[in-house]
Amino acid sequence: MSGASGAQVFWWVILPYVALGVFVVGHVWRWRYDQFGWTSLSTQLQERRLLKWGSPVFHYGTFAAIAGHVMGILIPEAWTRAIGIPEGAYRWFSAAAGTVAALLVIGGVVVLAARRLLVPRVRATTSAVDYVTLILLLIVILTGIVPTIGVNLFGPGYDYRTTVAPWFRGLFSGQPDVTAIAGAPIIYQVHATAAWLIWALWPFSRLVHAWSYPLWYLWRPYIVYRSRQAVQPAEPGTGGRRWRKIGVHY
Repeated sequence: MSGASGAQVFWWVILPYVALGVFVVGHVWRWRYDQFGWTSLSTQLQERRLLKWGSPVFHYGTFAAIAGHVMGILIPEAWTRAIGIPEGAYRWFSAAAGTVAALLVIGGVVVLAARRLLVPRVRATTSAVDYVTLILLLIVILTGIVPTIGVNLFGPGYDYRTTVAPWFRGLFSGQPDVTAIAGAPIIYQVHATAAWLIWALWPFSRLVHAWSYPLWYLWRPYIVYRSRQAVQPAEPGTGGRRWRKIGVHY
């Protein structure tokens, strides 16, 4: 961190570590004191049509974007070069796949945001934390789409694996490269800052439902369903349906 100013150290070292601490401690607190609130607080009963389309598109796009971040930030450039992937091919594939993921995410979030803002019954269930989370998500999405499409796909390109990636990996090894991230374009800096704010807000929002994976479904016993045909119950006696006196047993 030599050569970094105090503001840069605060922004790119202290803030990320504080966000990570709030992320971990907040989840522990939420699980201990608010397990009944550990849910997405689904609004499916208030509106289904838009949710049916917006939610899957947003989630599939988010999974693709997360996978792209793992490949681009956590995997060093030397590793991909060592297994024979040329840098040009990697950048082209990353930009193309990132564009597809970005279009899915923006399409899904537009539907979900419009649904939450324009449907009165859904809007009535929206809290202040939901609005803050939505705004931060929009900032992260837009600042991720612009460099992916405008710079890396159709523009001259920017190798974030030499600036943003070393700084991010350094946070987990205790040696963040502050000067590297401080020299990155401002849109990458805004993207990273908004992402850390989401991490800090995560335990106190609906986003906690992301950790509620039904993994036990993978090893639960099979449930056998057998069809039954409705059959008219037989009348007492052997003569089929017939009149009988009340209280008389056959």
